[in-house]
Amino acid sequence: MKIKIASSILAANPNNLEEEVLLAEKAGADYIHVDVMDGLFVPNKTDFTPELLKGLRNFCSTPFDVHLMVQNPIDYAKIYAGIADIMTVHAERISHEELSILKRKLKNKIGIALNPATSIEKTADFLDHSDMVLIMTVNPGFGGQKFLPETLEKIKALRKFYSGPIEVDGGINDATAKLAAAAGADILVAGTYVFKSMNYREAIEKLRRSV
Repeated sequence: MKIKIASSILAANPNNLEEEVLLAEKAGADYIHVDVMDGLFVPNKTDFTPELLKGLRNFCSTPFDVHLMVQNPIDYAKIYAGIADIMTVHAERISHEELSILKRKLKNKIGIALNPATSIEKTADFLDHSDMVLIMTVNPGFGGQKFLPETLEKIKALRKFYSGPIEVDGGINDATAKLAAAAGADILVAGTYVFKSMNYREAIEKLRRSV
């Protein structure tokens, strides 16, 4: 299983975002992970606007993985559709019928995300319309949180009936990366671990080696 690393710019220096994204790309990140938060669905708000991301895409060829942590994911998905290579929307805020319609209309890759408290059974109706499942391994809203070990059982349970990509987001370091990969995850979102390190390439390679 080839592990992919999604570098989350939530932990990057906001005053030097262009350089941070370029450094992550040069360091070998497989995705640039963008957390779009509205301050309603989660208690934090980010300013990763479509205009900002369009600017970053002018010099960054790494795929953009846009995670919509928002109250109205359908509206946001339409706005970010032309920028994201894949978008994830939360199962807590969308029905499988709405996801099916959204995927047909936008023709984007779309994943479904689950908060730690949401049962894995919630994914069953979504899988036919999902290109990825994102398991939150912390409660969403803020970076730098500790990995919730109880989420490992959710990853294992999902992998038993789902063969597509499983992304995990929250508290990823070389120790938790190994646990998540062993449970069945194959895309690891790493923000603090990468952007707060002294050497981004070394941090990304260490994550890959750890699994």
